[in-house]
Amino acid sequence: MKIPLMRKAFLNEAETKKALADFILNADRLSMDIECEKFEKKFAEFQQCKHAVLFNSGGSANLAMLQALKNLGKLKDGDKIGFSALTWSTNTMPIIQLNMIPVVIDVTPEVINTTSQNLLERLETTDLQALFITNILGFTGDIDVIRQICEDRNIILIEDNCESLGTELPEGRTGNFGIGASFSFFVAHHMSTIEGGMVCTSDDDFAEMLRLVRANGWDRNLNLEQQQKWRTKFGIETEFEAKYTFYDLGYNFRPTEITGFLGQYQMRFLEKNIITREKNYLRIEKVVLENPDFLPLEHRHINLLSTFAFPFVCKTPELRTLYLQKFTEAGVEIRPMIAGNMQKQPFYKKYVKEVYEMPGADMMHNNGFYCGNYPELLEEDLVVFENLLRK
Repeated sequence: MKIPLMRKAFLNEAETKKALADFILNADRLSMDIECEKFEKKFAEFQQCKHAVLFNSGGSANLAMLQALKNLGKLKDGDKIGFSALTWSTNTMPIIQLNMIPVVIDVTPEVINTTSQNLLERLETTDLQALFITNILGFTGDIDVIRQICEDRNIILIEDNCESLGTELPEGRTGNFGIGASFSFFVAHHMSTIEGGMVCTSDDDFAEMLRLVRANGWDRNLNLEQQQKWRTKFGIETEFEAKYTFYDLGYNFRPTEITGFLGQYQMRFLEKNIITREKNYLRIEKVVLENPDFLPLEHRHINLLSTFAFPFVCKTPELRTLYLQKFTEAGVEIRPMIAGNMQKQPFYKKYVKEVYEMPGADMMHNNGFYCGNYPELLEEDLVVFENLLRK
């Protein structure tokens, strides 16, 4: 029996595919339109924020956030942007692509995330203009304290929340602690639109600029008041001229109506999905806590743990080799602990010369791995995991 990272492209896949086929057959338009707007409104309501801006991928959402902050004058060339050492490539690449300086910040293995202590240690030697933090695999650090540090030191806080949709602390949901946060709806994430991403924010100016950045820098997706503001500022007198007027740097990151439709449809299952993921994780965690080969992961500061996967941190690289073999032989699809220490990635070595000691990220890089956690895991799948994890 094989246990894949994700069993289906969608939750309730047969039902979703039939609904999608009916939608495509009957839709008058498939380029970005009303279904995308409906999804944005529903997602903002779920996330408990003011604005949600839909993109064609989570990676595009990450790049758009940094571009929007540069367009607004909040960031500029040469600014130092901190980022979690354990992260995904599209969290780090936009910093380099937009001519800013990436500054790596270590993680604390017990919470598999960057903590306030990691941040304060970096700030002892380096001033930061922004912090692009990653909430990893459904977990997060003491992001409420991190937010306060950033406010006190005038550091712009941005979240990559692509792996932690639905995770809640007493202070609120992850994704609501900075000026904005990205989400991903790629297959095998908490919810799938095949490809797709979102930025959530409660900052009006940031949301407006994100909509410009998403669509080539033009104003077509702004409201009438916003359009008039931009057209007046630049002397655009007719609708004819406005059609092809580009106000600031942007990209074509637009989603399709298929993305909007699928997002709305998959949201029907989201809350139950999150509850099931937490239940699965807590079950498997009981076995892990009884096995001294693994580092216990701390999440007492989290009220609702919306895990993206089952992360495991072995105490030595040799133990990881042993468990990788066991999982592989049992037919369980496994992955490294995302991109590991980002400094070890080929692209990073090519473009960034300054290298820092990262003992926490190195431990995750050398000792960590994960397998899939999702609502469609079978009872026999969970039993396989439990047996593999017993000493």
